[in-house]
Amino acid sequence: MPMFRGAGVAIVTPMKANGDVNFEKLGEIIEDQIAGQTDAIIICGTTGEASTLTHEEHLETIRYCVEKVAKRVPVIAGTGSNCTRTATYLSQEAENVGADGVLVVTPYYNKATQKGLVAHYTAIANAISIPVILYNVPSRTGCNLTPETVAELVNHVDNIVGIKEASGNISQIAKLMHLTGGKIDLYSGNDDQVVPLMSLGGIGVISVVSNVAPQYMHDMVMKYLDGDVEGSSKMQLDVIPLCNALFCEVNPIPVKAGMNLQGKEVGPLRAPLTEMEPKNQEVLKSVMKDMGIL
Repeated sequence: MPMFRGAGVAIVTPMKANGDVNFEKLGEIIEDQIAGQTDAIIICGTTGEASTLTHEEHLETIRYCVEKVAKRVPVIAGTGSNCTRTATYLSQEAENVGADGVLVVTPYYNKATQKGLVAHYTAIANAISIPVILYNVPSRTGCNLTPETVAELVNHVDNIVGIKEASGNISQIAKLMHLTGGKIDLYSGNDDQVVPLMSLGGIGVISVVSNVAPQYMHDMVMKYLDGDVEGSSKMQLDVIPLCNALFCEVNPIPVKAGMNLQGKEVGPLRAPLTEMEPKNQEVLKSVMKDMGIL
């Protein structure tokens, strides 16, 4: 049984003006997401600025989210690292505080070989009992998880159950689904490719757009899964301008700007990320108004 079907939000980490994690505000946006029918909360991923959280902050944020969600939807914790020991530690601690699963990005900077990736993911998965979702995003990590490697992992490690695919390479993803023979749950990691990936057997998205439009993304996926391919495809095409605006600068700069425009007061970004350029923010504001979410 999949961890979730639909649109899971890659949720932001709200910050106070001094840069501390704003747990009170995190609680508010979690409630907003659940009210908007988000199908899962993915905490401390790329969009959650996990790379600039201390280990203590990282684990406290996961713990807070688990407690706040209280089993209403699955909580999937981002626990990836370029160090296998660190990723294993974070994954074990996420399990200990009650996360329903973990999302583990490929090791960045090190640029592991495919053999190294098999060893990395096998070690992490064998150290925990909760499900693991692989995360392939070569544009950020400099490391591509090949279809052959994914198939080897899925066939030999029982609790590796899914993949968030953000390579943007449709041919590679088609090959991945062919080689895994339906044994892996496929989630789009790109908001502008959700419907194309579902046509290959995907069951949803781990979404940045859901931060500002949770109901829209949930409905778009559910239309497809319910058989309304035409309606889902129209929604996919209609959301393209918003996708473009939310990725005109590196994520999560634009999505935090968008949420602040909505009055959600998620605060600033941690260095080295900076605030969105004014001209880009004006475009984002216009697109959000057109979408009826501002």
